[in-house]
Amino acid sequence: MKSIKQPFYLSLLFSVLVAFGANAQTLIKGKITDASNSEGIPGVSVRVKGGTAGTVSDFDGKYELTVPSKTTLTFTSIGYDSKEVMVGNQTEINVSMAFSENILDQVVVVGYGSQRKVDITGATNSIKGEDLIRIPVMTPTQAIQGKVAGVQIISSGKPGSSPTIRVRGTGTALAGTSTLFVVDGVLTDDISNINNADIVNIDILKDASSTAIYGARGANGVVIITTKRGQSGQIQVNYSLNTGMRSASNLVKMANATEYANYVSAATAKIVEAGDISTDWYSKILRNAFMQNHNLSLTGGSDKNKVYLSLGYLTDQGIVLNNKFDRFTARLNNDLTINKYITTGISASFTNSHDQNVNLGSAYNNAYRAAPIIEAQNSDGLYGNTSLYQNVGNAVLDINNTKDLTNNNRVQSSAFLSIQPLKYLTFRSSIGGDLITGNQNVYSAKFDNDQTTFILPGGNQRNPNSTLNSSFNNSFHWVFDNILTFEKSFQKNTLKWLVGTTAEEYSFRGLSGFRKDVPAAENLWYLNTGNANTSTNGGFGDKWARNSYLSRINYNFDDTYLVTATVRRDGSSRFPVQNRWGFFPSVGLGWIISNEKFMEKQTFFNTLKLRASWGQVGNDRIPSDGYIVTVDQNQAYAFGGGTASPGVAITQIKDSNLKWETTEEADLGLEWSAKNGKLQGELGFYDKKSKDLLINVKVPSVTGDKDGVVLTNAASIRNTGLEAAVNWKNRINKNANYSIGGNITFNKNRVIGLNGGQPILDGGIGAAQQYTTKTDNGQPVGSFYVYNTLGVFQTNEEVSAYTDAKGSVIQPSAAAGDFKYQDVNGDGKIDDNDRIFAGSYQPKAYLGINLGFTYKQFDFSTDLYGAFGGKIYNGKKAFRQGLLDNVEKSMAYGRWSPGTGVQNEPAANGGYLPASTYFVESGDFIRVNNITAAYNLPKTKIEKIKASSAKIFVTAQNLFTYKKYSGFTPELSSNSPTSAGIELNAYPTTKTLAFGLNIGF
Repeated sequence: MKSIKQPFYLSLLFSVLVAFGANAQTLIKGKITDASNSEGIPGVSVRVKGGTAGTVSDFDGKYELTVPSKTTLTFTSIGYDSKEVMVGNQTEINVSMAFSENILDQVVVVGYGSQRKVDITGATNSIKGEDLIRIPVMTPTQAIQGKVAGVQIISSGKPGSSPTIRVRGTGTALAGTSTLFVVDGVLTDDISNINNADIVNIDILKDASSTAIYGARGANGVVIITTKRGQSGQIQVNYSLNTGMRSASNLVKMANATEYANYVSAATAKIVEAGDISTDWYSKILRNAFMQNHNLSLTGGSDKNKVYLSLGYLTDQGIVLNNKFDRFTARLNNDLTINKYITTGISASFTNSHDQNVNLGSAYNNAYRAAPIIEAQNSDGLYGNTSLYQNVGNAVLDINNTKDLTNNNRVQSSAFLSIQPLKYLTFRSSIGGDLITGNQNVYSAKFDNDQTTFILPGGNQRNPNSTLNSSFNNSFHWVFDNILTFEKSFQKNTLKWLVGTTAEEYSFRGLSGFRKDVPAAENLWYLNTGNANTSTNGGFGDKWARNSYLSRINYNFDDTYLVTATVRRDGSSRFPVQNRWGFFPSVGLGWIISNEKFMEKQTFFNTLKLRASWGQVGNDRIPSDGYIVTVDQNQAYAFGGGTASPGVAITQIKDSNLKWETTEEADLGLEWSAKNGKLQGELGFYDKKSKDLLINVKVPSVTGDKDGVVLTNAASIRNTGLEAAVNWKNRINKNANYSIGGNITFNKNRVIGLNGGQPILDGGIGAAQQYTTKTDNGQPVGSFYVYNTLGVFQTNEEVSAYTDAKGSVIQPSAAAGDFKYQDVNGDGKIDDNDRIFAGSYQPKAYLGINLGFTYKQFDFSTDLYGAFGGKIYNGKKAFRQGLLDNVEKSMAYGRWSPGTGVQNEPAANGGYLPASTYFVESGDFIRVNNITAAYNLPKTKIEKIKASSAKIFVTAQNLFTYKKYSGFTPELSSNSPTSAGIELNAYPTTKTLAFGLNIGF
């Protein structure tokens, strides 16, 4: 045995030495400096051209890299022109890089690949991760608000919530409107688990040409998030901190005790005494809230094995009493080069979150309506008895008496294997999974309406039994991609051809239970500790799958003429067998005008590109059982008029021929870079038509359908718009530079065909107003549909004089001080036929403005965001339920009284006013989204703490909002397009003052 092994090991050692000698490695050192001031540039990527070896420069611009002697190094950094240098016999290579901001040369991630921005024929935008970390928000989409044309982001101040995203308008009525997120290849609708500090880039695909590669998932736009990967070289450690205080930025001013007493006295004709108590109920349930965000990351490794590890902890108290959100995140990204043909890697993240929620529906409603002459809570802990005086609960008691706790664990991971057998051929296989497990406990403690709870006993606010609602759920979503890419250049031609398959499946399951008389101790909040005779149990779930085949060709001739063609065939289990498959093509054309010979002598444009595209994408986000007819059991049926017998019946009619919603979009754009990259801009026009949309169609009652409607494909919606963006960046001198940029989007949304479908009435707010919106032909989705107020009757004689053509009084029950409503159809009465369309929540235009300035170690940035042309329905103002409810200060002071001549505010009243233009207000606003001032510590101070980089900054978010709306916020997040824009229980917009630091070792 030894005689066999010894020669083998000797020969193996000899082979290794020969291989090492044949591929002699050279250690290259050097420094990378700015050409304008000779200062070192940190973070420059230094890579072997055509290889995998690479590193980044340190804070002083220095680098070290071991490379083959016969190779070329590439030096790239955002903001500088890239460079290539032959190594040859050199061991020290110093590079001077010139300032540039030509974003058209930057690489953008697109579906299943990447391209230079200048080569893309669709509408895309890119945001750098470093622009997100300084903004104190939970999700990255909140941080990009106002930074991308064509993308509307509607944020909420609620901790743990994700904003609503609309890409180029609302394209559906009842199907899902959520944007697709792709995180390191994993497809998801929720990115609340992503740590902003882990992001290197966000790329947004807006038009059908660029989203068609995602087929059914791309109908509402695609946001691709790329997280940080490991870098070769010594271990680098980075820590960032962001901590501060949040508070409500816009509070509604309510009537105080005296104003309230005067108003109620006028409404009831009875004297109400104000007393010594004047409670500001909102101040009792709102607070200044502490937030903090810590992030620690490590990166390092060899040329063949690179690792990125990060840990993050975020806590946000929330400005509502007892509200709190905590999140812990961990991420591991690992890339392994097996040999020159094979690379592999993983991306894995774990998130644990705890959400202590509050019942805003109850608390906000009661805080708005509660009389200010009632004390909220006294020093003994007893509550003011609002229900003794009016039909309203004590808002502070509502919050303190109920605990709503949600815990979630989430594991999101992906792994890939890339094989490159030939230089021009790459096969990549990847699989990703997203596992979420969660539980929720909602506990309401027992209390009575006696003196152990209230200052004054009595009233109707009581909870005779403690209650516990528990639910448990888990979901799993996997995606499996296999992509083959051919890329080759020959003469002036470059061809890139991609073909592949992708499959995915989603399953969701949950159980829920209810018990009364559960003990108050939190460690006993389990269903088995309650009264078994009060048990209620339930279950819920969903499951669907997709399978797809895709192909894309990118062709470039002479860096001047571009063609992109994409086809995708999607199969979805959410449709019946005969309609299960959809075919979605797209084509894009590009012309780089600046590379034409007739442009050679001009010196203004660096790059000028014209692009045009057309494409179709699908939408299958409907209930998985939307086409499946089910029966209700234990339905009584009498045979021959005799005794009823149990049976089954079909009580809901469904369309067994449901098919895909399809969005067809045409896009035309112009992009340019001028003045040596200092000026960047783009102008785009889009026409986006969504057809075969799902809508409810009325069916005859004889069919037996309990809802009287059937869900079917019977509507079309069109969004047309214009986008424009421009950015200017310039260096004043070697110490200072500045930037200014802006974008604006104009969008027109219309329902263009119901095709037999029934208009959707929605937007119910309770009280006496059954609906406030109507989605109908020729109008935006979710348009407010209300009575038109013509002012206030000044005298009873005016009421009598308001008659129809026949002389009949139109509002016979009205009196002086009441609203005068328009008799639109002239039939002599005010009813639903007199409602008019009064605008919608969808803005006609929205914009963003970004400013930046840098001087030596100091930098300053600010950005503004605004929306115009949309409307808000003041639902809380409309939801008054009685004569004794409180009112806003403007109503108390500005109301009509005899002789005032007031036309826009009625006399003191007890509520239940019909839905009218009185409640529809302007949604126009502009907000200073973020102001940040930062200081980069100089080298001498950094060396004292043995760090490689350090920055401290202060930031203010949502510091000022200029709005016309009288309520809390004009930004109202809603997943239902047909009922958006109604403020009833909205979480107030918060403003934040924070301090932060970033430090690297």
